[in-house]
Amino acid sequence: MNVQRAQEIANSPDMKDVKYNGQRVYIQNVDPQNETARIYPLEQPDQEQEVNVSNLMEQ
Repeated sequence: MNVQRAQEIANSPDMKDVKYNGQRVYIQNVDPQNETARIYPLEQPDQEQEVNVSNLMEQ
């Protein structure tokens, strides 16, 4: 995924099907300078992590 699309998804009121390492995740916010996103698995909202946007896949 690219940074622009990740930002669109993060800002969208609609839930999108995004996966990280095969697990559905929610994108909280995107850092365009570092090309990273703050995410968490849908089933584990307490497991926040920062990942490279290129590792996110939209289904």
